[in-house]
Amino acid sequence: MSHSTTRRGLLAGLALTVAAATAGLTASEPAFAGAYPAKPVTLVVPYRAGGSTETMARVFAKALGAELGQPIVVRTRPGAGGAVGATEVAAAAPDGHTILFAATASLLWPPLTQKVEYDLNSFIYVAQITEYQQAIVAKADAPYDTLAGLIAHSKQGGGLNYADQSAMSRAYIDFIAAKEGVEWTGIPTKGGGEMVPFLLGGKVDFAWSGGIHNRYAGKMKVLASMNSGRLIASPDTPSIGETYGIAMPSQAVIVAPAGTPRDVVDTLQAAIETATRDADFADLVENKLKFPVKFVGATALQADIDQTVTGLRKVVEQTQ
Repeated sequence: MSHSTTRRGLLAGLALTVAAATAGLTASEPAFAGAYPAKPVTLVVPYRAGGSTETMARVFAKALGAELGQPIVVRTRPGAGGAVGATEVAAAAPDGHTILFAATASLLWPPLTQKVEYDLNSFIYVAQITEYQQAIVAKADAPYDTLAGLIAHSKQGGGLNYADQSAMSRAYIDFIAAKEGVEWTGIPTKGGGEMVPFLLGGKVDFAWSGGIHNRYAGKMKVLASMNSGRLIASPDTPSIGETYGIAMPSQAVIVAPAGTPRDVVDTLQAAIETATRDADFADLVENKLKFPVKFVGATALQADIDQTVTGLRKVVEQTQ
């Protein structure tokens, strides 16, 4: 064998080795640079453990983890009406590995009414998975069956008391009172657990409810939906969206920090959509909480959020 032949053989072998190595590097690159998720995903819930949102998160996390191929670690970060957890996620690395499951009220109301470390542009709205069934409710034997009836009763019998659960619910009810020329006095309550005995015990005349009234169908009645549309359990009862052109933020959403890459958002959105069809999640939401399973993707959800913010600003301008 000649020297030149040997040299050509060595060069050919080297070329094959380099090509193989390059191919191996190319094949392995997604595992280091492009694959999502590359590690467990933290799902922050900005409320106390045991509430409806945290309970939904625990069940949904299992289904979402199965779709993404990584564990979903649920972590509660309560405080300031959801602002503590929202602040943490807003400041997290925008890589899809730290996300937030919350009511949109916690993401929209604080930036408009108080000093917080995030704003309306701090998050990408990945998907909605359900909708809180917010309402104005009264005892089943109250002498009014609708919001119009409540207003008429108020004008005839003087001021009434109502149970509210947050600055936002109080602002919306005060907005309606001002529009109708009636006087209602808000009585702060610590969540639905305190609102229920206040209302059923006769300490207040009516109340705002985030959905707990669904568990007391025979003892409470819905006077109005506080959402943009009607509630699934009260399809004949008008919403304040219909009546006043405003609505309380009602979406339960999963968001990611602003700047999260589009491909990560798309992957997460697709996994969320499939996870909403999980039987355990559907059973919890529809049969136990009496909420709807409602998937809305990023584009449509952002349009809905923009419309919600328009109504929020109107309420803030007239009540704050």
